[in-house]
Amino acid sequence: MTVDRRGFMALAAAGAATSVLAAPALGKDALDQWIVVNALGGLGDPNHPTEGLIPDLGPRVLAEAHASGMTAVNITLGYVAGPADPFEESVRDIATIDAMVRRQARDVTKILSVADIRKAKADRKIGLIYGFQNGAMMGKDASRVDIFADLGVRIFQLTYNPANQIGDGSMAPENRGLTPFGREVIARANAPRVMVDLSHSGEKTCLEAARASSAPISINHTGCRAVTNLPRNKTDAELRLVAERGGFVGIYFMPFLNASGKASAEDVVAHIDHAVNICGEDHVGIGTDGTVTQIDDLQAYGAVLAKEHAARRAAGIAATGERPDTVPFVVDLRGPDQFRKLASLLAARGYTPRRVEKILGGNFLRFGETIWGA
Repeated sequence: MTVDRRGFMALAAAGAATSVLAAPALGKDALDQWIVVNALGGLGDPNHPTEGLIPDLGPRVLAEAHASGMTAVNITLGYVAGPADPFEESVRDIATIDAMVRRQARDVTKILSVADIRKAKADRKIGLIYGFQNGAMMGKDASRVDIFADLGVRIFQLTYNPANQIGDGSMAPENRGLTPFGREVIARANAPRVMVDLSHSGEKTCLEAARASSAPISINHTGCRAVTNLPRNKTDAELRLVAERGGFVGIYFMPFLNASGKASAEDVVAHIDHAVNICGEDHVGIGTDGTVTQIDDLQAYGAVLAKEHAARRAAGIAATGERPDTVPFVVDLRGPDQFRKLASLLAARGYTPRRVEKILGGNFLRFGETIWGA
């Protein structure tokens, strides 16, 4: 069995009965007009988990994705961890999703450019941005970047939590930074205008990559370490450098936003606030690391959560802050209303509609135009 991030992400839409923070109503639904981009998430039904990629998206998944107001989402394809051959698994996953997109073209579309995101909005489709969460499939050959770029992968995350041949992840204790091969991969990614993502990376890897890249880089799903001191969250030095070089930072809806492992909507807003203060309002967005279909019976799903956590620990890919009793979602930002609720909470915090629109998708669009072109 391949133990990868997709199984863990499938849980992220789960919810509990208690609401920690009530959101005021926005009035008319601004999301009808805005482009909402989830810089890292997924589509799937956590009530029916499957190993690997499902062949088709069910009616509930599609209905709730449309209802959420989400325009596009960066979905994780390819190898993350496990015994499978990283290159073969990644190519196979791309082919699987390409076939699904062809079958379900009425509802979903493959994103290759910002123009495709805008068209997805106009056509009322969900845009799928193909992304990796580990560079292991590059092997020792940086030219594989071109192969995957030609296959439509638009986001290359360099490392997962452990170290790989590109650099150290957030859980690699040595914090050794980029390898020479990692610099080759970044240079190769810059040429075909692929987004270089430093989520999950170690601090030194992130800082060195931001300086080595000729194009701005992104951290598509993270929190702020100054708010919650856990390795999966980024330091102010990382956040500031990425923003100074024109990059993008997406805040996730994950337990790492609170040291207790029980994150709430208040924590999401606090981390967005901090990121905006460090990066500026033009460089911050969202990368929830979850779906919009929530679990119907959370208690029954507890065994799945425990099994997933044990598998991640056994594979050596778990991060500090993951425990058997933590859940990979934010209790009161879940289901198809999560983006509307966040918009309302930011408005209540004093964010103008224009600022909220930037955070929900506008800033990702700007960054995407910088990397991919319009």
